[in-house]
Amino acid sequence: MSRKWINRIFIAVGICFLCIVLFILYVYNIIPHRRYTAADFHIETIRSKNDADGDGIDDFTDILLGAKAEIQRDPTYRSTYYEGGYPPDDEGVCTDVIWRSLRDAGYDLKELIDEDIKNHTEYYPRTGGQPDPNIDFRRVPNVQVYLSRHAQSLTLDLNEIEKWQPGDIVVFSDSHIGILSDIRNHKGIPFLLHNGNLPVQEEDALEREHFLKGISGHYRFILH
Repeated sequence: MSRKWINRIFIAVGICFLCIVLFILYVYNIIPHRRYTAADFHIETIRSKNDADGDGIDDFTDILLGAKAEIQRDPTYRSTYYEGGYPPDDEGVCTDVIWRSLRDAGYDLKELIDEDIKNHTEYYPRTGGQPDPNIDFRRVPNVQVYLSRHAQSLTLDLNEIEKWQPGDIVVFSDSHIGILSDIRNHKGIPFLLHNGNLPVQEEDALEREHFLKGISGHYRFILH
């Protein structure tokens, strides 16, 4: 093989490698994605009729703002067991985004889940029949069981972009969880607010996480 062809092969391999690197950086939002709002797609943003903490902000907006505040704090990702249940403010995992956001809206998710597990342990196989208030509310499967029993379950079809609203909670195959942002991508799909131990925590990630894990639940915090 001539030197000329060897150089061409090296150049082609280099270009392919660069394309792969750029693709990975784009998928994981290291390369920023263009941001849109609901208004760009003529989507009405749904507001809650409730204001649990009486601060003049509806629950859905409060949950959204709580999630944004949590990811701005950028807690160190640490998955461990804490006596009393609650981790320090500067530590957290994906489920900590959820209870902290709900706390900011006036809801005590730990108390709600602990009470439901106490009264209906049979619905919570992750507890193994032995509830542990120090950790149960921070386990994704338990949070999903509670939401499926008490919150509003919504579509899993990402093409129905108007039904994916800021403050909604999304679960991925019992292994990850996050809250929808008010920012959308070029398709109108909302960004995700979550702590997945990644550099970017408000990102265009719904399609990626759906591809990698699968969306197993989409909930709006309207308790019944």
